Amino acid sequence: MGTIYDLAKKTGFSITTVSKALNNYKDVSDKTRAKILQAAAEMDYLPNAHAQSLSTKKSWAIGVMFSEANEVGMKHPFFNGIIESFRHATEEQGYDLIFASRNLRNRDMSYLEHFKHRAVDGIVVICSDRMDEQVQELMRSDIPIVVVDMDSANCSVVYSDNIEGARLAVNYLHELGHRKIAHIAGDETIDAGAARIKGYELAMQELNLPIQPGYLVNAGFFSVDEGKQAMERLLELDDQPTAVFVAGDQMAIGVIEAIHEHGLHVPNDISVIGYDDIEMIQYITPKLTTIRQDTDEIGEAAAELLLEQMTAKERLTERRIIPVRLVERASCAPVKQ
Repeated sequence: MGTIYDLAKKTGFSITTVSKALNNYKDVSDKTRAKILQAAAEMDYLPNAHAQSLSTKKSWAIGVMFSEANEVGMKHPFFNGIIESFRHATEEQGYDLIFASRNLRNRDMSYLEHFKHRAVDGIVVICSDRMDEQVQELMRSDIPIVVVDMDSANCSVVYSDNIEGARLAVNYLHELGHRKIAHIAGDETIDAGAARIKGYELAMQELNLPIQPGYLVNAGFFSVDEGKQAMERLLELDDQPTAVFVAGDQMAIGVIEAIHEHGLHVPNDISVIGYDDIEMIQYITPKLTTIRQDTDEIGEAAAELLLEQMTAKERLTERRIIPVRLVERASCAPVKQ
């Protein structure tokens, strides 16, 4: 393995020119850059991903994009669980992850441009906003890609069976005798939010239960505060629900807080069921009944689909829908007679 000085000597260019070529500066001609990168590959000059890719045809790097337009991002435990599972599965195959910085937008560089510059072999998009043009640009590119938590016919996708999950929640509450069931929903611009609304409405229709005015509340982007505010709106109704299906566990924490602050009890007065099964809900009072998404399986499925594409060196379109299940704890009870 040589140094940058050896590379400059071999190519006949100055150290400054070599450095600029390796770092993709625009004031270096394509012919000069190609000559320097080829020499770097021949010398096994490792610091540059582009040079490595010339000799191995792979950078052994995967780009990770979190769409943060909805302010959820990596701080949400559900997405943290997915990326940890994905990281473990891809690292076992020798890949490193490159996380795209949110500062890219301030540098007038798109995520696609950044990932091409870093010569990634594939991209995983997590926490997707289908309205985000950056997401759409990645999905239209020729780089192998898998999108998590969003459906699309244009690329490989992995997501939970959110419609069935919502039906499980409503049917469970119905079995406990509840008929006045409200839904605190995620925003419809997010695929998961829209699918859970659809599942709620479908289940209510199947059970011949009317959705009372005000019982379907948009709580935005799955935060504790938004859940609390949505529940306060339900508590202002003259005809309050006896049970609430909440589209996310973090929102459900805020829901329970609002109910308690109004002098009511969960589950004796109002039953609450969440969605996700994040770790912290096992330690609140009461412990939250919820619909469990399998973050391990989602991450592993995303890794498998992306590895398959990177091995084949082509874009594939495949859909993996991961089953969900009900986890019973202490936040739901039979309706008061």
